[in-house]
Amino acid sequence: MDTATTTARLARPAHGVTFGEAFRVWLRVALLSFGGPAGQIAVMHRIIVDEKRWISDSRFLHALNYCMLLPGPEAQQLATYIGWLMHRTAGGIMAGGLFILPGVISIMALSCIYAGYGNVGLVAGLFFGLKAAVLAIVLQALLRIASRALRNATLRTMAIAAFVGIYFFDVPFPVIVFGAGLIGFIGTKAGIAAFGGGGHGGGNGEGLSDADSLLGVDMPAHARPSIAKALTAASIWLVLWLAPVVVILFTLGEANVFSQIAIFFSKMAMVTFGGAYAVLAYVAQQAVNSYHWLRPGEMLDGLGMAETTPGPLIMVLQFVGFMAAYRAPGTLAPLWAGALGGLLATWVTFTPCFLWIFLGAPFVETLRGNKALAGALSAITAAVVGVVLNLAVWFAVHMIFRDTHPFHAYGLWFDVPVWASVDLVALVLAAAALIAAFWLRVGMITLLAGWSAAGVLLYLAGVVG
Repeated sequence: MDTATTTARLARPAHGVTFGEAFRVWLRVALLSFGGPAGQIAVMHRIIVDEKRWISDSRFLHALNYCMLLPGPEAQQLATYIGWLMHRTAGGIMAGGLFILPGVISIMALSCIYAGYGNVGLVAGLFFGLKAAVLAIVLQALLRIASRALRNATLRTMAIAAFVGIYFFDVPFPVIVFGAGLIGFIGTKAGIAAFGGGGHGGGNGEGLSDADSLLGVDMPAHARPSIAKALTAASIWLVLWLAPVVVILFTLGEANVFSQIAIFFSKMAMVTFGGAYAVLAYVAQQAVNSYHWLRPGEMLDGLGMAETTPGPLIMVLQFVGFMAAYRAPGTLAPLWAGALGGLLATWVTFTPCFLWIFLGAPFVETLRGNKALAGALSAITAAVVGVVLNLAVWFAVHMIFRDTHPFHAYGLWFDVPVWASVDLVALVLAAAALIAAFWLRVGMITLLAGWSAAGVLLYLAGVVG
């Protein structure tokens, strides 16, 4: 097939969504993807499923379940998966790449300001208001997904158990997800109807069905699994990921800061199960105590940047790489060294995400028709609802309260808000955002823009700092 024919097919796929239209939609998703994984998944579901109707609820949740099992940022991998479903490998690269692009630019700009001036106050004011809007959007999406995924009392119980386990008992995320999958698999094999998947027709009659989505019921031809395609994908993405690491290591030596960044963050890419929060404590410890890249407290500053800019929360690793190279620039100018260090950390963190999707997604798509595995994924979906609720509660507590203290007793392990530290301004903004979203039904873009402007005005008035 010649290049012109391939380009024409890509531009006019069977589902009718052109590559150019998809680019604009994924750019919009990326620019609105605030609030960590819960907010990002909420935005993606609202735009891709509810508004554009590209794929069904069952396909969205099926893809999300797979991404939850992978190391790395699940929201970025979900974007890559859906982009691949719609427009093959090029669509996956475009969707996954665009998803992190605003975060790369934002964190790079803020890192330069931080390194040079240590002052990001006006930006902090903007994102102070934005957090309240994001909380409302997250809760909206959580209710929508829960109403469609938790079809019976058994699944609702699993969601509650997942929330209690991860929030109050600090049960590791992989244990919850894999445990839920095992329960669903065994339950389906035992004939328990509660774990029965919805199937291609959309299941319970709620939400967008496969038949009503633009992608349709049938599996796209390019999504069919192939050992040859899998080996090709693995070869290409392993080389893209590891070749720069090998070149830097042999050129600069193990002691060089760029070699340390390449090796350390490549290791992190393999173990970041459970999202950013599960690994950032370890990264902070290593960056401060072992490598001396950061000073105490600077990791929290970087986390604040990542929490309040679009893109995955794990983008804080770009800030860590920036500061590491900025403080050990060698023969380079510090800002140039910092930029290269930040981009290197980003490259070795996110390149493996494309590997996991392009290698595994074709095989995962075939599992939608397997009853036992569909039951396992149905149970995982229920657990994921509980995990997302945990993220939403964590986000709300740390937005409204300035301080928390740990409670470690009777097997419990969670943070208790210090009620005297309540931020009344944040509380009022959050309450107003919830009223606007749920009662007045203010649109998402209006909500984000309005509350961002409110944050800036509050900063300029000296109310927030």
